[in-house]
Amino acid sequence: MLSPPEAEKLILENTARCHREDCALAAAGGRVLRSDIRADRDLPPFNRVTMDGYALRSAEVVAGRRAFRVEGVQAAGMRAFKLGPAPDACLEVMTGAVAPDGADFVVPYEQTKREGVNVTLAGEGVRAEPGACIHARGSDHRTGEVIIRAGARLTGREIAVAAACGYGTLSVSQQPKIAVVATGDELVEVDHPVAPHQIRRSNDYAMRAALASAGYPHVARFHLRDVRHEIEHLLWHIIAEYDVVVISGGVSKGKFDFLPGELDRQGVRRIFQGVAQRPGKPFWFGISARQTPVFALPGNPVSAYTCLHRFVLPALAHASGLSPAPLAQVALAAKVVFPAPLAYLLPVKLSTGPRVESLATPKPSNTSGDFAGLLGTDGFVELPADQAEFAAGTIVPFRPWL
Repeated sequence: MLSPPEAEKLILENTARCHREDCALAAAGGRVLRSDIRADRDLPPFNRVTMDGYALRSAEVVAGRRAFRVEGVQAAGMRAFKLGPAPDACLEVMTGAVAPDGADFVVPYEQTKREGVNVTLAGEGVRAEPGACIHARGSDHRTGEVIIRAGARLTGREIAVAAACGYGTLSVSQQPKIAVVATGDELVEVDHPVAPHQIRRSNDYAMRAALASAGYPHVARFHLRDVRHEIEHLLWHIIAEYDVVVISGGVSKGKFDFLPGELDRQGVRRIFQGVAQRPGKPFWFGISARQTPVFALPGNPVSAYTCLHRFVLPALAHASGLSPAPLAQVALAAKVVFPAPLAYLLPVKLSTGPRVESLATPKPSNTSGDFAGLLGTDGFVELPADQAEFAAGTIVPFRPWL
């Protein structure tokens, strides 16, 4: 069987990029940027005052002048005034205003005393340095400079920069339509009566919530019973209509696990079946004739949720053009022993260690059906299959739950 990294590599190689579309800035939060954002002018676009106070010539203060005469007020949004030629001239200025021509630094109100139009510098602590309390034009970015690279997920910070640069419309990745399919005769809807031999559906709810948190809100839920003709009929419509299909259950080797055979009959090319990991060993992946990726996850809740985070979410990020970010590295807080030759995707609880590193305390679930056991965990670490024992303090990659 494939190792988890080998399986991920095959998935990414066979998952096509999403199309791009134009999106209004106001609706672009959470989307993935597909073209660079450049400064349309210098940032800041003028010498910007950063403190309420008085704009002066620093040379006059250095020469010993302490008293000045206020010639006017420069507020934010006003065109720049020019400081008069008199040696004691100054202008009162507000935060965000254009620094007056001829003035090269600002003294905050707190360092002055004023009587009428006369201002005196208070104390000896005034820093008469050119540029003090002035945000210099172009000191952040120059015209034409790339500020945000394509591949960024647009948070409030990126949206603010795009707005400041005049981008009312952004080129972003289309958000895929995703079908999440729960399978099994034992499943009933959450608000329906449940018999002793039945369980309530939870996988599709959990996966839809995680997908939405990851930035993929267009998710529809379906249920397939273990009835071959029903699987054939509904699966055909799902594969034809949706951009991504995520199935939980029905992919192992049981007598009623019809999905692998039915997917094959419907032209979904199997890329692999089975990954050398625990939980999630039966994981199946294929591509339909219209290039729809199909992820068939084990039905046990912990296995399904773990496989979603280990394989499906990275594939969607890749398809969206999201720039890959390095995984967080954490230290095991306790020794871990498990049997080879399977990789171990181990739920952990994070805490801060004595050297300010993140410690990962193992919190193994009771079984792969113990979904409630994940509640006290923050994510999982991936321990490779080439060794069976990991000492406390071992540094390992960490993936957070969504």
